[in-house]
Amino acid sequence: MHTERFSGKNFADTKISCTFVACDYSASRKNSALRVILFFVVMAKIPYIKPHLSYAAQLALLKSRGMQFADETKALHLLEKIGYYRLSGYWYPLLADKENHIFKTNASFETAFNLYKFDRELRKIITAEIEKIEIAIRAKISHELSTAYNPFWIEDFSLFSSAQNHKETLNKVREEYARSTADFATAFKNKYSNPLPPSFIVLEVVSFGVLLRLYNNLLSSKAKKDIAETFGLSDTVFVSWLHSIVSIRNVCAHHERLWNKKLRIQPLFPRKPRQMWLTNNSVNNNRLFYALSIILYLLNTVNPKHSFKQKMCDLFTKYPSVDKAVMGFLADWENEPLWNKFD
Repeated sequence: MHTERFSGKNFADTKISCTFVACDYSASRKNSALRVILFFVVMAKIPYIKPHLSYAAQLALLKSRGMQFADETKALHLLEKIGYYRLSGYWYPLLADKENHIFKTNASFETAFNLYKFDRELRKIITAEIEKIEIAIRAKISHELSTAYNPFWIEDFSLFSSAQNHKETLNKVREEYARSTADFATAFKNKYSNPLPPSFIVLEVVSFGVLLRLYNNLLSSKAKKDIAETFGLSDTVFVSWLHSIVSIRNVCAHHERLWNKKLRIQPLFPRKPRQMWLTNNSVNNNRLFYALSIILYLLNTVNPKHSFKQKMCDLFTKYPSVDKAVMGFLADWENEPLWNKFD
């Protein structure tokens, strides 16, 4: 198959993008051959020309589309302080006609704002729990690799699979260390001549994403496997789970909608986890329930006396109208041994 693309200007600045696809297809039937050349697809892009609306005009637009309001004064305040576009992600599920933005019967602004509040509280809970996991993993990686090699293992190219990848990651480590104003980092810079401090210092100032790149690029070794085995996982599954956590933490840090989001990172299913895990293999790994299960699983090692399950149950009790199915929750999720609050 051969594909070509071009784009150009046409018709009052409308951008035209074309894809030409040519397929060679040969088939022998009674010693004959068939050649097929297929088609081109044209997609037109248009400039954005929608006018900017005042808060009152935004509210009037929503009313014209069928949204109901219990308190228009409060709704105007929320449109001003939160913003139409951010809130629109929460009233999208209330649309009967998503193309023309027509709301379902009895769809209300208050229902959408309730979802917004649920999502905000959900992100706060997740952020607090991921912090515990992140700190524990930083400490574990630093300790295990410093014990196996030396405290300056980060600078040893022989320990890493891709030299180019490690060079780029090491540059990120240096940049983030140079920018750090943490007291311990500043004290090291003022006292010692080393370009980088030992890992137990430098890993406290680099991002979790950079830490993950370091771990992922490590050559397979007993030390690397021991880190993952602390959590009863293989190192490949452990890396994929950490990627998922980093992605979710970034969503939370930027205050993005999370509750019904289709997650970009799809973490692996563990084949033989050595700790309690989901018994139902049909769970969708690109929805939030799977990611929450990962957080719960890791917390069971990091902080066995955590209250994450109770916090989630309390949140659902507070917001009973939230549709957990779109988050990927199983119908009988509370009966899963991992999530059973009576275990």
